[in-house]
Amino acid sequence: MKRRTALLALGALTAAAVTAGVLVLGDGGGADATARPALPGATATVVRTDLVQSKTVDGRLDFAQRRPVRAVVEGTVTVAAPVGRTLGLGQALYELNDKPVTLLYGAVPMFREMKAGDRGSDVLQLERNLRDLGYGSKLYVDTRYDEDTEAAVKRWQKSLNREPTGRVGMGDVVFQRGKVKVVAADAALADRVGPDKPVLTVASTKPVLRARLDQGDGALTARGTRVEVTLPSGRTAPGRVLGTVVQDEAAEGGEKSGPDGITVEVELTGGDGAVAGEDSRASASVKFVSESRKGVLAVPVEAVLALRGENGGYGLQVVRGDTATTVRVETGMTADGQIEVTGGGLREGMKVGVAKS
Repeated sequence: MKRRTALLALGALTAAAVTAGVLVLGDGGGADATARPALPGATATVVRTDLVQSKTVDGRLDFAQRRPVRAVVEGTVTVAAPVGRTLGLGQALYELNDKPVTLLYGAVPMFREMKAGDRGSDVLQLERNLRDLGYGSKLYVDTRYDEDTEAAVKRWQKSLNREPTGRVGMGDVVFQRGKVKVVAADAALADRVGPDKPVLTVASTKPVLRARLDQGDGALTARGTRVEVTLPSGRTAPGRVLGTVVQDEAAEGGEKSGPDGITVEVELTGGDGAVAGEDSRASASVKFVSESRKGVLAVPVEAVLALRGENGGYGLQVVRGDTATTVRVETGMTADGQIEVTGGGLREGMKVGVAKS
């Protein structure tokens, strides 16, 4: 009678434990197991791997900081730099009425005619350019447009076959921050242009890719987000997000950020050489990496079990030979059908149960 009573009590205790979801917290083996589930229909191996959450979209080669160069005075385009040409200090972007419009370096745009007696940051900028072009040997670089400035301007104008007036007029020069690449011709030879009419579009010499993301992918547009670019030739190159393209600039490039998407500019960390020999008309693919975990233990997502009971959580069926033991695990990042798992005495190479396909 006593033996019968003990067996009934053990059966009731075991049933209660299973119902409550009590599981092994070690590696699932030995005397710690309180339940031994039936063998699963199939197994998978615990692997140590890198997990990467990413999204891949099409992109196209371009150059950073695309912006239009507009005529500020009326005239006829008699010469224009060809698309693809890189221009530097002192070179002509185009000619208007047979007179060169010269590229000078600086952050302050041309907003007035400069002449003797003027003062300002634009004068300082002009004098730096005259010095760098070799016309300022006697020039003290400051914010004053004095006799020495006027004399330097005249020497520079003679070299351009311009009338040596000593004044720098509106439409004589265009200030940019450095070298530029001509990326589009907005006015053809012999076109009549006027104020606010774009003559050509320039960009910096830094190669970039432009890619379009969905509005819901805003987290991927953060400056510095890592990407992997597959170029038209099939070569891969690392890069990072510079930021989103402003509305006007995107429109100049034929793409526009709006309610249906976000245009992102991506810098290739390999520099100019990264795109050498690539076909700029062909599309590239851009893989945005939002999160990554290196060297973690992972299993197929379908191997993870939802545990019942007051503690809940997740578990795995660890298979050893002809036995399977459920162990509690902590889950982490998921990517490409795999999920990061820790705990339960897991080791690389272990077999775990998965649903039979």
